[in-house]
Amino acid sequence: MFNRKFAIALMAGIAVAAGSAAEGKRKPASQDAPRAMPSSDPFPSTYHAYPGVPTLVTNVTIYDGEGGRIENGQVLFADGKVVAIGQTVDAPQGATVIDGTGKWVTPGVIDVHSHLGDYPSPAVQAHSDGNEVTSPVTPQVWAEHSVWPQDPGFSRALTNGGVTTLQILPGSANLFGGRSVTLKNVYARTMQGMKFPGAPYGLKMACGENPKRVYGGRSQAPGTRMGNIAVDRQTWAKAEEYRRKWDKYEKDGGEPPARDLGLDTLADVLRGKILVHNHCYRADEMANVIDMSKEFGYKVTAFHHAVEAYKIADLLKANGICAAMWADWWGFKMEAYDAVKENLPLVHNAGACAIVHSDDENGIQRLNQETAKALAAGRRMGIDIPDEVAWTWLAINAAKALGIDDRTGSLKPGKMADVVLWNGNPLSVYTRPEKVWIDGALMYDALDPKRRPVSDFELGQPGEGDVK
Repeated sequence: MFNRKFAIALMAGIAVAAGSAAEGKRKPASQDAPRAMPSSDPFPSTYHAYPGVPTLVTNVTIYDGEGGRIENGQVLFADGKVVAIGQTVDAPQGATVIDGTGKWVTPGVIDVHSHLGDYPSPAVQAHSDGNEVTSPVTPQVWAEHSVWPQDPGFSRALTNGGVTTLQILPGSANLFGGRSVTLKNVYARTMQGMKFPGAPYGLKMACGENPKRVYGGRSQAPGTRMGNIAVDRQTWAKAEEYRRKWDKYEKDGGEPPARDLGLDTLADVLRGKILVHNHCYRADEMANVIDMSKEFGYKVTAFHHAVEAYKIADLLKANGICAAMWADWWGFKMEAYDAVKENLPLVHNAGACAIVHSDDENGIQRLNQETAKALAAGRRMGIDIPDEVAWTWLAINAAKALGIDDRTGSLKPGKMADVVLWNGNPLSVYTRPEKVWIDGALMYDALDPKRRPVSDFELGQPGEGDVK
């Protein structure tokens, strides 16, 4: 008969013997401790979608955000997701049905270059929190830590411009300006309540006039364009050394390297975890940056402003780099002088990734009109891009640049129900958003005064005699 007590004792003895034998081979205690890289997201998103109801919008012209168009179409969304689009869609019992005859539906507008929250309204010095000008190299700062979630600009972008997602970037005074953050355009008590769940961080970089102008008269340097590149390269060399030390520690253990918050960011860029968004106007400087990125093994996700992108559209295409551009904002400094109004369509026509962006609290309210202006300029020179294809400049292309195109940026089943119902052709100057949904929740309705998001800041001001 099997002796259970004997078997337990035998197994215990084997375990003790094995443990004794392993003692001599055990690594030092410091190497036994868990080894982990610094947290890549110590300020995680707490965003929760507002409640919505199953909704079917009928009899509309649909731009799906990826270049598709459906006439007399229908869009169904429920549980925060797009369920179906087409000319005939079966809706669940009890769904809210909206007749959109004569109207258009698009995905929510995505702005890849905004400073809302960091340069909020009112535009006073106390609110100026976008540029950390203490050094030309400040990758340790994060734009999200300056975001004021009560900025009235967020509601203006939603109600006037149909903007449902936006990237908040540090300013362009620095070569390395710091981390960006992607937000859902909903009001919350905290920045984290707006933070797009799972969106990768970006790194804001700048080249050209701004860094050399800001630091040229100071001791920090640089004061020239060659100085800009030299400081960039030296910084990337330090980041590569730092990355190797941390990667070795994670693999082999031992004493962890000394922590550097700025190099944490740059090391994650080199690992491909953080996307590079580079402020750059001139074609020659964008080409220099592309070569520098190859030298150090990182990738530029998008050049912002990119006034001369039309000159190197082939390079952008070959390297998979987006160009985020204005329709016709130019000439305000020398590096912004050599512009053409056909910039966006020329880049698009070359097969590169074209995006319309704002960089402005007013421009963000009319990105649809900026798209229309660029589209018209292209058509005048013979580049005939369909309206629905041009809408990719505000939708899927922007989502790709932010690393969130698997979740938003088009009206595809399973994606976030970020949806705009326009009261007419969205490429008309006379058109406005009529309704805006974010994750299937109706956040704005032009026909219902109660459906207008208002920040706490605008609800009321302290009375006389209150403590200041």
